[in-house]
Amino acid sequence: MFRFLSKKQWIILFVGILFLIAAYFILPVSIPIITAFITALFLNPAVRMLQYRFKFKRKLSVIIVYIAFLVLISIIGTYVVTKVVTQVIQVAENADTYISQVEDFVFEWEEDYNQLADQFPEKYTKAFEDQMSEQFKSYKESFQVINIDKVTNWASQLPQYLVSFLVYLIALFLFMLEMPRLKAKSYEYMTTKTAEKVRFMNSRLSYVVFGFLKAQFLVSLIIFIFSLIGLLFIAPKVAIIMSLIIWVVDFIPIIGSIAVVGPWALYVFLTGDVVFGTKLSILAIVLLAIRRTVEPKVMGRHIGLSPLATLIAMYLGLKLIGVLGFFVGPLIVIAFNSAKEAGIIKMNWKI
Repeated sequence: MFRFLSKKQWIILFVGILFLIAAYFILPVSIPIITAFITALFLNPAVRMLQYRFKFKRKLSVIIVYIAFLVLISIIGTYVVTKVVTQVIQVAENADTYISQVEDFVFEWEEDYNQLADQFPEKYTKAFEDQMSEQFKSYKESFQVINIDKVTNWASQLPQYLVSFLVYLIALFLFMLEMPRLKAKSYEYMTTKTAEKVRFMNSRLSYVVFGFLKAQFLVSLIIFIFSLIGLLFIAPKVAIIMSLIIWVVDFIPIIGSIAVVGPWALYVFLTGDVVFGTKLSILAIVLLAIRRTVEPKVMGRHIGLSPLATLIAMYLGLKLIGVLGFFVGPLIVIAFNSAKEAGIIKMNWKI
């Protein structure tokens, strides 16, 4: 087979192998730069809008969009950190109460067990108690080791995370400034026909990015309305503020409204208010159902995919590469369709 390859094909094969080897070693350490490039592609339509609609210069448009992006991630980061710190402080303040509740539960369980153990031979109950004691001890030791290791590893890698984040921010700004030049440079290695097809794909993907953001906003707005209506009946005192929090969090696709209502319901159940917790659980299920049914339709309408194709792409992406696949899946389908419409990918075969 290999003897029929020409010299040019051998060179292409060799370069391809070198590229794969280099990618295997370089890609893992290039995640901040790759992420910055992808983010710059997502933000570029906003920069172009400021350039053409408001007649701003490229540098000024980049600065405005970049600052807006920094403000957005700062608000999200501040909210997440504040929420985590608040919950930690609350748990620390109520630690005695939680311990007392656990002790009461263990005491009641021990009484029930003693009553049940009287009905069995002593050797069986003793063997069971010894086995349970060893099991609990093993779980406790494993939990402590895991926690210590996780905290130590996280603390030791914190400077590395900060450096990566700074590299990401700097690379993002530079990519946003250099995007037109990078595009022009890439077109130099293409024929005129191929360059036209790639431009068509870029314009199509830019339209899709705006459609995606618009769809996310509409879905989160629907979630806000239903959250406000539900909370006005469940918890009217905090209905407005909690609906706003749910709306902001739900606009972040990776998190979603369930990240607010779910822990809230769980906390209420742990405090003993079963009725309130049940109402919140029902609200969480309703919001999740609304998002899962409305989102594919809205996404399909604004990003040019049918609801079925959008749902399948989201589901497969989620299963294959996690939460990131929830967005990557539809984008891959859109990129494929755009390449097909542009004539880059030709599928004229029939079975």
